[in-house]
Amino acid sequence: MFLSRFFTVHILVIGLVIALSQPTLSVASVVSPDFAALAKKVNPTVVNIRTAKNIKPKQHHRRPQQQNPFGNNFFDDFFNRYLDEMPQQRPYRAQSLGTGFIISSDGYILTNNHVVNGADEVMVKLSDGREVKGEIKGSDEKVDLALIKISEKERLPFAELGDSDSLEVGEWVMAIGNPFGLSHTVTAGIVSAKGRVIGNGPYDDFIQTDASINPGNSGGPLFNTEGRVIGVNTAIIAGGGGGIGFAIPISIAKTIVNQLRESGKVTRGYLGVRFQPLTADLAKSFGLKSEKGALIASVENDTPAEKAGLKAGDVIVEYDGKQIAEGNELPRYVAATPIDKEVRIVVYREGIKKDILLVVGKLKDKDGEPGFDNGKESDKIGITVEEVRKDTADRLGIRDSKGLVITDVKPGSSAEEAGVAVGSIIIEINGRRLEKVRAYNDLVALLKKGDVMRLLLRRPDGTVHYVALKVE
Repeated sequence: MFLSRFFTVHILVIGLVIALSQPTLSVASVVSPDFAALAKKVNPTVVNIRTAKNIKPKQHHRRPQQQNPFGNNFFDDFFNRYLDEMPQQRPYRAQSLGTGFIISSDGYILTNNHVVNGADEVMVKLSDGREVKGEIKGSDEKVDLALIKISEKERLPFAELGDSDSLEVGEWVMAIGNPFGLSHTVTAGIVSAKGRVIGNGPYDDFIQTDASINPGNSGGPLFNTEGRVIGVNTAIIAGGGGGIGFAIPISIAKTIVNQLRESGKVTRGYLGVRFQPLTADLAKSFGLKSEKGALIASVENDTPAEKAGLKAGDVIVEYDGKQIAEGNELPRYVAATPIDKEVRIVVYREGIKKDILLVVGKLKDKDGEPGFDNGKESDKIGITVEEVRKDTADRLGIRDSKGLVITDVKPGSSAEEAGVAVGSIIIEINGRRLEKVRAYNDLVALLKKGDVMRLLLRRPDGTVHYVALKVE
């Protein structure tokens, strides 16, 4: 009996020790935030925005009388008589609804540019029901943000701006907005992803969330569990029984807000290059072990990039101390750089790491946006080339007088899949400039199945990009 009790107690002790040694879940990781308390705290900082715009309808214009060799203007007379009898449309006011949030006690409000763009009147409704007139102090169409100012005698409650850079996927978030005109609607969810590129512009870097966001939520805040704004709700992708929401990170919005408050407009840094994502095949052709970085496809004349010595074929892997994991990160870093700041750029050139100092310029409207030429890779080659002659140039509508031009792209080939266009000029093949078909054929003859041929092409529209094709 004694031994039986001893073994029983011993087994229980061992089980207790084992249980205590196992990792335990934190209570915070399984208990959802107190959204009721959070909503009560931040609701006063959220406003509804109503805009009005005067629309002038197009006027009906009488058809001009045409010279008729038969002396009969029946159709013209009938057409003009019909227009005269049509009732003329009158000007009208179009209205729309959106959301915003107060960011300072003196009445500055942040929202989306598309909420107030072109508005003749902006009315802001506060959480206590008061409606006051707002003034657009500045806007930025490229990132879709606008700054509004209202004048109130008393100090207003305002939202504290958080740190979106430290945001983690899976964190709880809460959105407050004016969906479908239903004011101060609260929804909650998690951060589904960061750094989303949805084709909204060259500076895409959206937070994706499954918190319900609908028309009317635009410009509203996305809060973290501490009640700080970490995003500006901007876009949705609807369908499939649910919607996916996207918010502009508040870290991006902060720099833009400061400029809008000071000058009403935004200035951005400028390099003067066109670049493209670095694919596995392109990386291999450049002798690189990693696909990280941004590949320069072309350098514009008389730009900061040209003055600093950047060249087509350089792969930028670091910019001003920031590692470039994906090519689409570079435009955002450059745009946020102060004008005339000297930055250090790290590139790989012909497989050798090189440091370059560059003074950042100012992006002007005429400079256009930094962009990608998105190359695709495939496993076959199917192009026919000719030496550029006058008759070839005339037939294809190109200006070049020498070099190699692509005159045919085989259907279903790797070239077609990679977007190679007839009329494209071959600037380089595997880093070499070739102007004779014989030299091209000799180079291709040395390549084996599975090797990569890297082409630097100038498209018929004038843009320059790299293409990597595997040899058949």
